[in-house]
Amino acid sequence: MGRPKRAVSQAGPSTLPEPKLKKARKEDNTTATASRSKRASGGHITPPVTTKNGKNIPTTAAVSRPKRAAGGLDILPTDVRSAKTVRLSKASKTPSSSKPPKDNKTSKSSKKPVSEPKVTEPTDAVGARRSSNFSIIIPLANQSNTKSSEAAEHGDDHGGPDGEEPEDGPSYWLMKAEPESRIERGKDVKFSIDDLAARTEPEAWDGVRNLAARNNLRSMVKGDLAFFYHSNCKVPGIVGVMEIVQEHSVDESAFDTEHPYFDPKSVRDNPKWFVVHVAYRVKFKEIIKLKDLQKFAEAGGVLADMQTLRQSRLSVSKVSKKEWDFIRNLADVDATT
Repeated sequence: MGRPKRAVSQAGPSTLPEPKLKKARKEDNTTATASRSKRASGGHITPPVTTKNGKNIPTTAAVSRPKRAAGGLDILPTDVRSAKTVRLSKASKTPSSSKPPKDNKTSKSSKKPVSEPKVTEPTDAVGARRSSNFSIIIPLANQSNTKSSEAAEHGDDHGGPDGEEPEDGPSYWLMKAEPESRIERGKDVKFSIDDLAARTEPEAWDGVRNLAARNNLRSMVKGDLAFFYHSNCKVPGIVGVMEIVQEHSVDESAFDTEHPYFDPKSVRDNPKWFVVHVAYRVKFKEIIKLKDLQKFAEAGGVLADMQTLRQSRLSVSKVSKKEWDFIRNLADVDATT
């Protein structure tokens, strides 16, 4: 009689001996546990774990179940990690690739600069002054007018105060001096047309310490004519004519500590004050008094715009051609003298 076969049905009692029956039951339990692990792991059979004593411990579904990471991602065991697995983000609950999701926030260095709209500037405009975003077109005529007005303000042009254009020939001026004695810093500053007539060499017209008057001096050229005006005296007025024979140069009296018009703020490296050299030409028979000039400076008068009558404290002023000719006629002297 052969060895009894293993029962395939559990309908009746088993005919196996007790030791073999325990072994069969143990194998059945192992097979059942493996089946449950297979179902829990999605069809993947995890091999049993061998202990130090040589015993095989089946890997249950609880052991093979992936652990939950703190950041919301599943940590899979080594044997399961090789399989194609879709991990779910805890925050979004949507499938994501095996690579960690990219941060939506980009660094400042990776941001592309936003390009500003380009403004087309005209390139064929004449006399255009440009800025970075727009253009201001100033016609050349306006630029020349602006330059003329700036020059007139600083006394750098030869035109008269009434705005008339200079004609061919000399420009005209009026220059004041004090004919009566006055002591300044221990020295007499008196200088009259008679003193000028007595000079054998051109006289330096020094001591001018007004910026507008200084600018007028710098605008003078050789050959210009000027009225000699007696100022700060009993009877002020125009007494004669002199000529500019040497154009402006540095006024050395500004550096002379003994001079009545010494200027401690003036430095030789950057001079502030200048002189022109003049020569005597003619003395009028009669003085043209200030009060007579003022009569012709009333509204609509020929001398209404004369600079010396508008700015009485200006020691060097402009005279227009029209004003020059009118005053020379009053003196009954040739206007070209």
